[in-house]
Amino acid sequence: MRALEARRKAATEIFKETVRKDGKFGITYTTNLAGRVPGFIDYVMIEAAALKRLPEFAESSYESRAKAVVRDSRVTPLIRWLKHNSLSYPQIGKLICMSKGNLERITRVAEWLKSIHVKGRFLGVALLRSGDNILERSIDELEEIVGYLESHGVRREWMGYVMSRCPELLCYSMEEVRSRVGFYLDMGMNEKDFGTMIYDYPKALGYYTLEEMNQKVNYLKEFGLSTDSVGKLLAFKPQLMACSIEDRWKPLVKYLYYLGINRDGMRRMLVIKPMVFCVDLETVIAPKVRFFQDIGIRNDAIGNMLAKFPPLLTYSLYKKIRPVVIFLMTKAGVSKQDIAKVVASGPELLGCSIVHKLDLNVKYFLSLGIRLPQLGEMIADFPMLLRYNVELLRPKYQYLRRTMVRPLRDVIEFPR
Repeated sequence: MRALEARRKAATEIFKETVRKDGKFGITYTTNLAGRVPGFIDYVMIEAAALKRLPEFAESSYESRAKAVVRDSRVTPLIRWLKHNSLSYPQIGKLICMSKGNLERITRVAEWLKSIHVKGRFLGVALLRSGDNILERSIDELEEIVGYLESHGVRREWMGYVMSRCPELLCYSMEEVRSRVGFYLDMGMNEKDFGTMIYDYPKALGYYTLEEMNQKVNYLKEFGLSTDSVGKLLAFKPQLMACSIEDRWKPLVKYLYYLGINRDGMRRMLVIKPMVFCVDLETVIAPKVRFFQDIGIRNDAIGNMLAKFPPLLTYSLYKKIRPVVIFLMTKAGVSKQDIAKVVASGPELLGCSIVHKLDLNVKYFLSLGIRLPQLGEMIADFPMLLRYNVELLRPKYQYLRRTMVRPLRDVIEFPR
């Protein structure tokens, strides 16, 4: 046992010395790398022992035979090439161990990945996350997977991006790939939508098990969606496949029920803004609901508001929602008593730009001689008033004043 450990230590030192001198690497780098390639060190030991049976090495020392094995393996040029392609030493070490001594496999597969436009640091990600059998697969097998995806709407120029983000696709058999593609096409998705969906979120095709994917589709159907509707939904927002039923969807559904939103309301939210079902309940949704409660909106009104305008839950509380509420109260004349009514009746206002929409409209109404408190009352009566385009409002106002000869008071009392 001691002799074996001594041989392993000697092989490790020879590996470090040879790689450092031939590759002109630093001592620290080669030492760190040597600690990551125990499988390759074992390969060097076995091959060095085998060389003694050859006549030309019969009288050679173990050290000289080990050095010959390291140099003949061409591991040093490979390490330099992989390092040049942005792979870290832990990634290089793992790949060398995966090759089981056949280092040519690494270069062969890496060159193929570069041919489909896998670039930079993603080269290492693709090699390591595509499974232990990636180096044992032929280029023809890999090309068959890419060709099949290309024939179903995933463009050739997208392949590098897709495989960089979901290299697991490369470890599947063709039967598995066909099943996964069929999973989406059987929901009525056409090849164009399928291709753009995979480009948008590659993990939707290869990262999750088919069982998980089926469970999520079935759960979405419980909202009253047809198979084709779920297909359209996933084509638009494939990130839904990343959401956990137990950890994300069920708590969200329970929370929405608490706000008085029924299944039809949730289906509407899902169809209009599926992103709502992807965001975190505790950190994104609940703080906004608490804010609405704090300004005086009842829970049932909040539920109606969210079902009416689901994008509201995707707006930033501190960059969008809160600044608009402050603007309405300080610059548009909406009183503290009326702000809850305004937001609940016109949640779309919270999506408007203060600079490019709300402020311009407020200035226009004030320019007509309407006082700020009066404008606040007008907005409370008809919140959508601030969403109209000034260019559309101006001719209507002129018609009322010049043609119908109506007083300004009529505009104030009947803003609709």
